[in-house]
Amino acid sequence: MTEPSNGSARVHVDVVSDVVCPWCYIGKHRLEGAIARTPEIAVDVDWRPYFLNPWIPREGTYLETKFGSVQRYDAIAERVAAAAAAEGLVYAPDKISRQPNTLDCHRLILWSRTITDPARVKQRLMELYFAEGGDLSDPEVLAGAAVDCGMDGDLVRRLLAGDSDTERIEGEANAAKDADIDGVPCFVFNSSFVVTGAQSPDYLAAAIERIAGMQAQPTA
Repeated sequence: MTEPSNGSARVHVDVVSDVVCPWCYIGKHRLEGAIARTPEIAVDVDWRPYFLNPWIPREGTYLETKFGSVQRYDAIAERVAAAAAAEGLVYAPDKISRQPNTLDCHRLILWSRTITDPARVKQRLMELYFAEGGDLSDPEVLAGAAVDCGMDGDLVRRLLAGDSDTERIEGEANAAKDADIDGVPCFVFNSSFVVTGAQSPDYLAAAIERIAGMQAQPTA
C-alpha cells in the first residue's frame, strides 16, 4: 500500500490471479510500477485467489499432463520469457517440471494478512515457481516460503495439514468464475472498474488516476 502526499485520494484494487500464471507474475510487477507512478494516490491491494488449473490434484501433476510435452510448454513460454525479461524478472521455464494445485498457496497468502505483507508472500511463491522451479504442492516448500517472509514455519505446517480456510478460498475462486472472470490477472478498481490482462504500468497508472479522479468529482 502507498500513502498519498495530500491524504485526499485512495484507490482499492482487488487483484484476481494465480501464483502459477506467468502473466500474473508479470502483471504484479507492472501494477507495482503503476503504483510507483502515482505517489499522490494511496493504493490498497488485496490479492484474490484464482485457480488457473482447477482440475489438478492436490499433489500436483507433470507438465506433460497439461501441455502434452515439455517441448510444447517451452514453445508457449518463449513469448512469456521475453516479456518477463523486459520487466527484469527471472523466468526459467527449463526449471519447471510440475504444475501444482495452488489451493494451499492461496491459503498461505490469506494467512499472511495478519502477520506480514501478502504481496511479499505472493512474490516469494512466484519466484519459487518461475525462477527456481520449486514444487508448490510440497508443504515443506510452502513452509520455507512462509519463513522467508517472516511467518512461523511450524504453525504454517500445522495449518497446511488441516483444512483451515479451504472452503473460503474455493468459494472466492468460484465467485470469480461466477463473475465471468476467465482471464487473469484481473484488476478490479474500487469494485467497479475492471482491467484484464498484464497491462503496461502506464495503462494501470492511468486507471488508478481515473478512479481517483472520479472520487474527487462533486456529486449532484
